[in-house]
Amino acid sequence: MDSVPLVPAYGGASLPDLARSLLAALGLDEPNPLAIAPATRTCLFLVDGLGAELLRAHPDTAPFLTAAAATTATGGTIAPPAHAAPPATLTAGFPATTVTSLCSLGTGLPPGEHGMLGMTLAVPGAGLLFNCLRWTGTPMDPAEWQPSTTVYQRAAAAGIDAVYVAPAEFEGTGLTDAVYRGVRYAAAETPDERVTRALAELAGPRAHVTVYYGDLDAAGHMTGWGGDEWLRQLAIVDRMAERLAEGLPDGAALYVTADHGMVNAADKLDAEKTPELTRGVAMLGGEARARHVYAEPGAAGDVLDAWAATLNGRAWVVPREEAVEAGWFGPDVRGAWLRRIGDVLAVPYTDLAIIAPSAHRIEALFTGYHGSMTAAEQLVPLVEVSRR
Repeated sequence: MDSVPLVPAYGGASLPDLARSLLAALGLDEPNPLAIAPATRTCLFLVDGLGAELLRAHPDTAPFLTAAAATTATGGTIAPPAHAAPPATLTAGFPATTVTSLCSLGTGLPPGEHGMLGMTLAVPGAGLLFNCLRWTGTPMDPAEWQPSTTVYQRAAAAGIDAVYVAPAEFEGTGLTDAVYRGVRYAAAETPDERVTRALAELAGPRAHVTVYYGDLDAAGHMTGWGGDEWLRQLAIVDRMAERLAEGLPDGAALYVTADHGMVNAADKLDAEKTPELTRGVAMLGGEARARHVYAEPGAAGDVLDAWAATLNGRAWVVPREEAVEAGWFGPDVRGAWLRRIGDVLAVPYTDLAIIAPSAHRIEALFTGYHGSMTAAEQLVPLVEVSRR
């Protein structure tokens, strides 16, 4: 696998760039780095876990998306940025995980600016961890933890109907309030219901509709990407995309992308039972492919040395300052967010998962993981179908 980190292409070919380009296409005064053509209505189909390399590996299971991706790359209206990943491909952002990517899409900002810098983060000054996905741990006001204006608020202020189509269970959660503020929530459960609801919402004169599907990611976590259940879910995703494309009204455009890819972990290291990885560690945050390691006072240097030696040849292990300087989280990191980042970052580039079973029992049982800066995790598709 990769031995040099694929640092996200913030400012040209990353998920926050897609979010702002879509607003620009709808007529808002926003940057348009992807050169998306004007549209009166846009539909963003967000498939959790659909990495670009994963999609390319199974063209027979996803014939519609495979053909549409080829068209986007060769003849679509998207002009690929000069310094970007390959055409019809974006970088997710770091870490390549759902909370971070949803917030990048929801704000049009890189992680260093919106502050959702990982799944489990330290609450500065509290000595406690906060789970940004489940919104558990220390109680947090979504508007304080993530205070930036969302793209949905900006769209609504411009008279555009901003709609989010997803299962009812996510409505009103802390994560939804943090990243989808300003959206009109349209609950829909089954794949058919989500497609039908999204097409109905696109009937208005100006609309930006986001459709979320998470079962592909769930299958990958539990049984691995490429397995029978994962392939079954990929076929469902492909048919959903095809139906959305077939039902687009005039003046509308569909974009299909993902929040991250995935790798199957054949190598698991229990950080809780490895003495070298526990000495001097106050809290272990992040997740198995993007660990935030918070050191006890005065121990950061020793923790860095121990983790680097233990994970040599399997992970990038760097201090907070180096990760920030290298642009992992974007060109800038707000000062208020710096202490959310671990003193040490441990990011595997082999098929390693750094697990913590007592703290995250279910995660330790996974087959598929994501979070790192390998191509399999970072690269996500960008597929366009237009009826302009």
